[in-house]
Amino acid sequence: QVQLVESGGGLVQAGGSLRLSCATSGRTFRSYTMGWFRQAPEKEREFVAAIRWSGGDTYYADSVKGRFTISRDNAKNMVYLQMNSLKPEDTAVYYCASNEVGVWSVVVITTPQKYNTWGQGTQVTVSS
Repeated sequence: QVQLVESGGGLVQAGGSLRLSCATSGRTFRSYTMGWFRQAPEKEREFVAAIRWSGGDTYYADSVKGRFTISRDNAKNMVYLQMNSLKPEDTAVYYCASNEVGVWSVVVITTPQKYNTWGQGTQVTVSS
């Protein structure tokens, strides 16, 4: 079982930046892809970004492309989400998640149900 703990959320003004961190532990060798998702009040959980542990391939939602950067540190078992040029519509609880499906495809990496393990979430609030 993989365990995930997010940190780095907070309150920031529009145009500002935050970096979220996700610490992974446990049976991390089972994890193939790490993803970041977010959920705003009364909205469904939506995909933000994903990265493959091996090779570092990345994929982003159109809404964050060019503003957010996902990265990983294999030695530290850490995944990060650098968020720049934040907008009020980025306000949400952000979750990191681990996907053990050994396939790198858009459907697999963007679908929440394909992820096996989730962190507790960290709140990001962007004020206008």
